[in-house]
Amino acid sequence: MASRSVNKVILIGHLGKDAETRFTTSGVSMSRFTLATNRRVKDNQTGEWKDETDWHNVVAWRQENLAQYLTKGKQIYVEGRLQTRSYEDKDGVKKYSTEVVAEEIFLLGGRGEGTGGADSSWGEASQRGPVSQPRPRSAPAVAPANEPDFGGISDDDVPF
Repeated sequence: MASRSVNKVILIGHLGKDAETRFTTSGVSMSRFTLATNRRVKDNQTGEWKDETDWHNVVAWRQENLAQYLTKGKQIYVEGRLQTRSYEDKDGVKKYSTEVVAEEIFLLGGRGEGTGGADSSWGEASQRGPVSQPRPRSAPAVAPANEPDFGGISDDDVPF
């Protein structure tokens, strides 16, 4: 049997700064941004709860249309994979960088969420639906007219 592995990241957090978009020499866009995620931990010595923040570097390829909506403070959902790359700094020392390569990005929250305020471009985007559409899935099963509709659940979905 072939060995299997999984490299999947799912994050929900707030943008630390506006996304920056650059283009490769061949014209492919690459947008970078930082994403903050928070968690509550209990201090073993004092017994008090405190918030800890983790910062994630995220890169999104071919998403230049989305980058304009990725502004500081906005809450987003990111799904992708971890990638580590190496490079040499100006002193010739080998450095490593790990980042999330985004495959799906969804804007969360309502109008006016984050520091961007209730600008008109955000309102127009939310009326059109998600900027990054999910991959198409198979059509839900349709119940015959004489059987009740259980919201697309078929016999294959029942675990017993």
